[in-house]
Amino acid sequence: MSEVLKNGISMVLLSYKEEENLRVFLPQIREKLQECGEPYEIVVIDSMEPLDDSKKVCEENGVRYVNQEKAGFGGAFRTGIRYAEYRKFFIMDSDGSHNPVYIPDIYRIFMAERADVAIGSRYTEGGVNNDSITSQIMSHILNTVYGFVLGIRAKDMSTDFRLYHTCRLKEVEPELICKNYDVLQEVLLKLKLKKQARGKKLKVVETPITFDKRLFGNSKRRLIAFIISYMKSVFYLGWIRLKAVSR
Repeated sequence: MSEVLKNGISMVLLSYKEEENLRVFLPQIREKLQECGEPYEIVVIDSMEPLDDSKKVCEENGVRYVNQEKAGFGGAFRTGIRYAEYRKFFIMDSDGSHNPVYIPDIYRIFMAERADVAIGSRYTEGGVNNDSITSQIMSHILNTVYGFVLGIRAKDMSTDFRLYHTCRLKEVEPELICKNYDVLQEVLLKLKLKKQARGKKLKVVETPITFDKRLFGNSKRRLIAFIISYMKSVFYLGWIRLKAVSR
């Protein structure tokens, strides 16, 4: 029997030692979600074992706290999908690089365009990326390669500032296997293939954001592991798409 979802928004934050950032941004996120005019919940997906006082910060802010059930960014993302209880699934970074001020913009374009996915984009017209030059170069390469491999027209597929339909995510969640940030491209492809199986096209829309450097703490991204995982996933996702086309 399929899960019955509530009308409203599940805001999911993937967190790894982000206590200080959560303390600053949870009230701001709540304020901007209220502007969307729908019921909502905020769910923080923390590391498998608590590494700071994030749970206490969540309790102070009336936010659901969940420990991820599988390792890696991909494992945290999948945990968030499983625990979401509302029909719309919003996700953003919890390190301060995604400004909550853009939440209403992403919500509005999602609703107005009747989109499958809405992305807060650094690279659409009006977007700004304040990350390091090295990260910007890598990001542009990734987005160019994945745009070709996935056959999806979106300028920023390597960000997780997104809004989805929760039911569609729950449909593909058991099929997601990527463990790192490449799950962000994997989920787009698998949503696209599910939509194609229904004879329809996946509609992805973008709205500009300014991407900032994290507020507190250090980046959890490990460059070599990051590059290796993306190289593997390019071939894996390309193979998945080719297999679907050949059927």
